[in-house]
Amino acid sequence: MKYFSSPLFVVLILTFSLSGCSIPVTKPGDEISKKKEKPDLHIKAVGDIMLGTNFPVDRLAPNDGSELLKAITPFLNTADITFGNLEGVLLDGGEAAKKCKKRSACYVFRSPPHYAKYLKSAGFDVLSLANNHARDFGEEGRSASMKALAAVGLRHTGRLGDIARWKVKGSIVTWIAYAPFGGSHDLLDIQLAIKQIKELDKNSDLVFVSIHAGAEGKDVKHVPFKNEIFYGEDRGDVVKFSHAAIDAGADLVIGHGPHVPRALELYKNRLIAYSLGNFITYQGIRITGDNGVAPILSVTVSAKGEFKQGQIISARQFRPQGTLLDKSQKAAKLIKELTRVDFPATGLHFTKSGLIKPRVMPRVANMNKDK
Repeated sequence: MKYFSSPLFVVLILTFSLSGCSIPVTKPGDEISKKKEKPDLHIKAVGDIMLGTNFPVDRLAPNDGSELLKAITPFLNTADITFGNLEGVLLDGGEAAKKCKKRSACYVFRSPPHYAKYLKSAGFDVLSLANNHARDFGEEGRSASMKALAAVGLRHTGRLGDIARWKVKGSIVTWIAYAPFGGSHDLLDIQLAIKQIKELDKNSDLVFVSIHAGAEGKDVKHVPFKNEIFYGEDRGDVVKFSHAAIDAGADLVIGHGPHVPRALELYKNRLIAYSLGNFITYQGIRITGDNGVAPILSVTVSAKGEFKQGQIISARQFRPQGTLLDKSQKAAKLIKELTRVDFPATGLHFTKSGLIKPRVMPRVANMNKDK
């Protein structure tokens, strides 16, 4: 038998063979395009948490505090990561580091260590211990809180060197908490924070930052765009720090501390929540007016950290019931208005249905016309 070897014959044979079978034909770059991307992450975040104190007098909630988060749990435990700021300590006994002149106005908080299980069952994954009450019983008190949280599988961050890192849906996530108080990651040293966050970003897919910062009170809802001083304490410049954190590699910044909600900002396609106010603070902290508003921030970010969408789930504190869903949507309306006033040019759009999405900027025709 004679075999034909002309180029035309070879081409015809190959064309016929490929058209009659299912052999895939790949193009350069197809292997990269088919590489599976990591999924988005869904985060829920709240502000200050203090489930009741037994110091200096017993002001714990009925039923051992087990009911305080029950109504709101379905809105917390559906996220990939749920975050909150734990005020006070989880400790049995001990000597308070702070001295109170009046027992009736003593802002020192100590909760039983077993209260950690209520936070776990409510859906929390990581808690900040960087705030002005984390050391109400000294560093020993913060150590006790860390031990109590770890015992039920909760992560924590706040003390200098204490950083939470774990894998979520294939992404390595790092959470670091800052505060302008001794023994914590220092919010006032922005240059040091930049170095820390850059280093964390090298070994993480996503870096999330929380800050306990800003003045306190009922009249501090607006971001002042400067350093805030409260009773002689420097509470930091929340905008300057948050922008620096994102410039260094952070993908989300969650604020708490002022006890009232503040605005949101989209900065370099990363979301900043300047304060989520109080979430559950049973006794010892005022919850009248805006101090009782308890927003739950729901955020979806891509595996690269870009903000995709969010929502403010409105809740409010009631005593002795705890935190309940608020049908009047006070928290969502308040944060929307604060955002409009404080950051009018931010790239966020609040829909009528309550969602928060990146604002689609109109295209500018002939933008190079005058160049």
